[in-house]
Amino acid sequence: MTPKSLSKKQRALEILSRLQSLYPDATCSLDYSTPVQLLVATILSAQCTDERVNKVTPALFSKFPDAESLANADLAELEELVRSTGFYRNKAKNIQSACRMIVNDFNSVVPNQMEELLKLPGVARKTANVVLAHAYGINAGVTVDTHVKRLSQRLGLTKNTEPVGIEKDLMKLLPQPDWENWSIRLIYHGRAVCKARSPGCNVCELADLCAMKLS
Repeated sequence: MTPKSLSKKQRALEILSRLQSLYPDATCSLDYSTPVQLLVATILSAQCTDERVNKVTPALFSKFPDAESLANADLAELEELVRSTGFYRNKAKNIQSACRMIVNDFNSVVPNQMEELLKLPGVARKTANVVLAHAYGINAGVTVDTHVKRLSQRLGLTKNTEPVGIEKDLMKLLPQPDWENWSIRLIYHGRAVCKARSPGCNVCELADLCAMKLS
């Protein structure tokens, strides 16, 4: 079968297979030791690179390693520690509020259910999916960050522009056990090849399956 004759689902599965071959060791780029540290790092990663977050979190987690210490931290000190990640006042406020809820409502344990995670301040589906997948091994959905959004649209796997709509489309195309595999590897590909301003179509191993080339 030629790429043009493949259904959208067949193309998605072939893209997944190639991504797995291209990036066999791909994993979450954020550094963390516990579920609450992963939650905090993911909140900090909004509008910020994982590389920058990983420069900030060692000092942050050294001073405030768990939900209790973050819940009781001096907010001004917390703001200063996360300042370089951008939107630091809002992020610090959400981190502290989320940790207070974790302590008070969830016995100091980050919840492992989507519905409960979404109750936490600063947590939308992207953050919840990351925490569930990497802290608990639960594929509840497809993590849609800027790379996943851009590449899924370019590849012609979704016409949606909002993350929730894109996630629903991808969940229909991909096997549930591979939902997070897809996101992580697509992120790697977005960083290495299919960049926002200058996609490397001439060196892309997915080019023959891409809607940009098939149209």
